[in-house]
Amino acid sequence: MNPIVYAIPVFMLTILLEAWVARRRGVAVYDIPDAITSLHHGVLSQVTNAFTKIATLGIYIAVYEAYRFTEWSMSSIPLWILALVLYDLCYYWAHRMGHEVNVMWASHVVHHSSEYYNLSTALRQTSTGALFGWVFYLPLAVLGIPWQMLVIVGLIDLLYQYWVHTELIGRMGVLDRILVTPSNHRVHHGQNDYCIDKNYGGILVLWDRLFGTFAEERDGEKICYGIRNPLHSFSPIKGNLHYYADLWEMSRAAQGWRAKLGVWVAPPGGWTDEPIEHFEPRTFTRFDVQTPVPLRWYVALQYAVLVPFVSHFIGVAKGLDRGTAAVYALGILVTAVALGALLERLVWGKWLEQARLLVLGLSFAAVPQWFGFEAPLLLKGALLVLCVGSVVWLNRQAVAPANTVGVAA
Repeated sequence: MNPIVYAIPVFMLTILLEAWVARRRGVAVYDIPDAITSLHHGVLSQVTNAFTKIATLGIYIAVYEAYRFTEWSMSSIPLWILALVLYDLCYYWAHRMGHEVNVMWASHVVHHSSEYYNLSTALRQTSTGALFGWVFYLPLAVLGIPWQMLVIVGLIDLLYQYWVHTELIGRMGVLDRILVTPSNHRVHHGQNDYCIDKNYGGILVLWDRLFGTFAEERDGEKICYGIRNPLHSFSPIKGNLHYYADLWEMSRAAQGWRAKLGVWVAPPGGWTDEPIEHFEPRTFTRFDVQTPVPLRWYVALQYAVLVPFVSHFIGVAKGLDRGTAAVYALGILVTAVALGALLERLVWGKWLEQARLLVLGLSFAAVPQWFGFEAPLLLKGALLVLCVGSVVWLNRQAVAPANTVGVAA
């Protein structure tokens, strides 16, 4: 069973806990549309990972079998620790290139597109990371680290980074000098001038200190999160693909093949001679389309219904044939797209959501097994009632585009 299945309830509970604590403290660290968008990106990242993991892991195993210098013992604790340290070093360079090479930034930018910084932001992951990220870990295969060890230390490195996405934990003293902490990682997510291209480490901030990319959080300057060219959308499709589209257009406009190639491999903003503009935190506003409160809570409810389906998909995807898994994945994608459109108050999102609800409710009730899960009759009936009731409720809601407005950070 994929360990992420067991992590999902922990993610959901800690997000709710953080939101509750923030509310008690009177700190605005959550916005429902933004948080749901982050969660949608996390869902789609796991869905695409179910299809790409076999290929990327297969390449690693092939390199390991053909070129390894030695073979590491799976029973040696010191070797496990060393493997984790080496993995974190590879992660540092993969992460750094994800900021310094345009085509890799196109994949990673989605993680930085949230203008809030909380635990849900940690789950705002890319769906296109398999294109390039695996390359940076091939040296570990040559060193002889077995794929099982790679997967486990990689999971440890990934899960560690979850808790550092919060504004509720301040400085941590000496730990800030050694480990990636909330303070260090807040800098990494900032748009402020001093935050750009800093603090790439996964677990250890020592790499940043060693390679000259460390910056300490400044007490006198509020960090503003997000990206310099804001996304202004809750669409998970646009979130994952918008920068690829930008690069394609710029590449087409460039003169000569060297310039065209340069667009893709240059640093973000580095394909022109224009200096990077100064960022002024005092004038920063967050994206907001003033989604009506009832619609926000409706989307939150539907996401809560989606979570068990996502957990089930992650758990069974490995045993499904590719076509069946693709159908299941498509249903999850349509859900994310429809709910994102509703958050943007797009009329077509209402119709797509109603169609989705009818298909889901009727098919879940009608099929003997839901991708291997034999649902109790009571559960089938409850979901059907919820879906039909949601269709009726949505039909009474006026969903119309609003002028985009900003809210003070």
